[in-house]
Amino acid sequence: MNVGFIGTGTMGSLLIEALIASGALSPAQIAVSNRTFAKAKALADRYTGMRAEYTNANAAWGSDIIFLCIKPLEFKKAVDDIKSVLRPNQIVVSITSPVLISHLEGELDCKIAKVIPSITNHVWSGASLCIYGQTMDETDKEQLENLLSHISQPLRIDESYTRVVSDLSSCGPAFISFLLEQFVDAAVEETGIGRDEALRVASAMLLGTGLLLTDGGMTPSEVQERVAVPGGITAKALSMLRRETDGVFNQLIRTTHAKYQEDLAKVSSAFIGEEVNGQ
Repeated sequence: MNVGFIGTGTMGSLLIEALIASGALSPAQIAVSNRTFAKAKALADRYTGMRAEYTNANAAWGSDIIFLCIKPLEFKKAVDDIKSVLRPNQIVVSITSPVLISHLEGELDCKIAKVIPSITNHVWSGASLCIYGQTMDETDKEQLENLLSHISQPLRIDESYTRVVSDLSSCGPAFISFLLEQFVDAAVEETGIGRDEALRVASAMLLGTGLLLTDGGMTPSEVQERVAVPGGITAKALSMLRRETDGVFNQLIRTTHAKYQEDLAKVSSAFIGEEVNGQ
């Protein structure tokens, strides 16, 4: 299997590196392109056998799966770059949530999927959210999911829930890391404990909590109940947290959804506007 990556920025390079490190792909199976060729070449130079291509079309040509790891407003140009070289049996995968399956199906004569990865895939953990177009049959889906399973747990979702599930899976690590950082900073400020020590303890706690919620089979409520003795220190602090954070995560989700709708409108305008102008 040959795989092309168009875009070698933060998430594109993360996926490439994780897939190679996990043994899912060898460098010789990968072709990469980037708006700035030097960045693609720098990545390819690190992995003997990987091909850095000057054009997106060359990265797509001959690849069984092509990942589009680019910003929303770069999609129309990238799609125009590759459409003439694609074959019906190739799979094009967008990793960008505001780019809809319908946007790509309206432009490309091939199989279409959308995958929302997570930074946790860097350590072969977390989920890959999978959404499929109409021409993806079960064999195609299994081929893509078998690849992703080396670095994640592939989960099939409905496209209408892309944004909120992305909040939990893809944006979530940043949100939780922000809260953990605030927790550690407060511990340092209030007690004088060394920051490295506090971060080491807190990070181990976060890992253990994640295992309780997955392998341990506990729910968040059950973890709280097991830790917080009625009338105790944890219970008092939880009461304060509930009061002070009431509605915060509702606002967070409204914020991400508003930005998503803004980006979706711009992407739709780029695709639909091009079609209208071409009539």
